[in-house]
Parts: sequence; C-alpha cells; structure tokens
Amino acid sequence: METRSESIKTIAELSGIRAHTLYRDYKRASGFHSWDQRSHASEYLVFAGNIGKRLSIDEVSLSKGELYTYVTNKAAKGRKGSLVASIQGTRSEDIIRVLEKIPLCERIQVEEVTLDMAPNMAKAITRAFPNARQVTDHFHVAQLVYDAMQHVRIKLRWEELDRENKAAKAARKAGRRYVPEQLVNGDSPRRLLARSRYPLYKPEHKWTKNQWLRLYVAFERYPELKTAYDHVQWLVRIYRMQDKHKATEALNQWIKASGKLKIKEFASCANTIREYFPSIINYFDNRSTNASAESFNAKIKQFRASQRGVKDTEFFLFRLTKLYA
Repeated sequence: METRSESIKTIAELSGIRAHTLYRDYKRASGFHSWDQRSHASEYLVFAGNIGKRLSIDEVSLSKGELYTYVTNKAAKGRKGSLVASIQGTRSEDIIRVLEKIPLCERIQVEEVTLDMAPNMAKAITRAFPNARQVTDHFHVAQLVYDAMQHVRIKLRWEELDRENKAAKAARKAGRRYVPEQLVNGDSPRRLLARSRYPLYKPEHKWTKNQWLRLYVAFERYPELKTAYDHVQWLVRIYRMQDKHKATEALNQWIKASGKLKIKEFASCANTIREYFPSIINYFDNRSTNASAESFNAKIKQFRASQRGVKDTEFFLFRLTKLYA
C-alpha cells in the first residue's frame, strides 16, 4: 500500500508536475493555512468540546525523540472526538497551563483519569481536574514487578557466565577441552536462564511441556528465581480480585512481604507501589486502564510511519486533528 507521500509523488509523475508543487497545492487546499490553531499548533492544541467524564493521559514521541503529551477521551474509543489536548513536552507546568484553557465548569465534570506512574502527570491532573479520581495503569505496575523478576534472572545468568569463563580458563591451563555442564533438559546453565525469559511472563498453566521442564529445572537450581516468580504471580492474582477492600488488604500484605524477600529490586517495587497506593487501588472501582491512551499513541506512530517521519510538524498535527479531533 502506498503512503500519502508516495501517492502524491506518483500522481505528480503521472501528471508531469513536480511533487513539491503538488504537495504545496494539496496543503493549501486542505484548509491548513486558515486553521484557527495553526499559530500555536506545535506548542499546544486544545479541543474543549471533546472533553468527557473519563480521560487518559500519556506521552508519545512525535519526531526525533520530541515528546508530546496527549489527553484523550475514552468515550470516543480512538476515533474522531478522541483528542482533548496535545501539549509539547511533559513538564507539569506546561500541561496545567494548556489544560486550564478549558473552562473550569467543564474540567470539574471529569470523574476519572488513567495515567502511568509519572509524578509530573499526576501533578498536572490534580491541578487541572480537581474532582477526577486518578487511576494508575495496572500494566505499568505489572511491568515494574516483572522487570524486578527479570533482573534476578539476568543477575543469575551473569553469575553463570562468570562461572563458565573461569571453568573454561582452568580447563585450558590444564590442557583439557572445556565441556559446559548439561542439565536434564539439555540446556547449559547459562542457556537455561537465557531461555527462561519469556515463560517467566506467563502463569504456570500456560507453559508448554518444554517450558514446564525448563522452569522446573531452573527453579530447583535457583530458588531465588522461583521466589521472585511466585511473588510476581501473587501480585497478578491480586489484580484479578473483584472486591476493592480485599484487594487493598492483599496489596498491603504483598508490600510487607516484599521487604522480607531480601531481593532489593522487590523492595524498590514495594516503595514505588506504596507511593502510588491510592491511585493503584482506584483501579478496582471500574477496572480502568490506560489502554486507550496506548492505542491512541500506536495510531499516531502508525500515521507517522506512513508519512516516513514528521518533516512538517504543524501540518502533521493539522492532519492528525482532522482524524481524531
């Protein structure tokens, strides 16, 4: 499928005119030059009429690592009317300044905003939408503890690499050929840990036979890894709970247990979860996630890719608003 830029180039070649000339005419005919938000488009865009009771906020890289913050309306389901605001950068002061351009009488009607664990976003939402319940996206919480578990696996793998290197060096000095240890499933210890990465993200009942054998061997050989896996699965089960009060008690128990594991990564996770505890627990009210914001970001990236990057930021944003604002 041709992209818009390729289509313009093809049409220009068939018409015997320069692609740049056709693109310029297309830009003029689109209404871009009379766009009422053109003067500040690269700095911010506001569409107060798209505001709803349930919003999402997230950041996305528009071009060359330049971050923009997007506020979207969940009710629009990623279609026209989704975009509430686009703000260059992620500074809370800039986000607040732009969102306060929306009348207060409309902002106080916002009941819920989903976001990730970014303090700048939380600060901005507190100021801009004073009546909104903040909900920390549970996927970000899960990713935090999964990263802690994978850090344990990686640390063990490096230890095995060091052990193998020392054993290989000793074998060379003794004039022997080094043969790595082979475990019952056919893996060497370091390969066992490398190949355990993906099944560790899954609950046990979703493992294949080979994955079950691999992790059975890994857990028996590395009890610390099993402890980390079990602790992550405990948090996963908490998020399946339907009762907010029971989930609150269970999460408090999980936090306390994290400090007793003697795995510093989980202690750090516990501290972070404790800091965002109220907004994390708010998930159990409506089970809201930031998936709509992630989906909207994916659409922006797809649109950006179809244009082979963003060369004209203002015109790109103009076309984006035609689709989603």
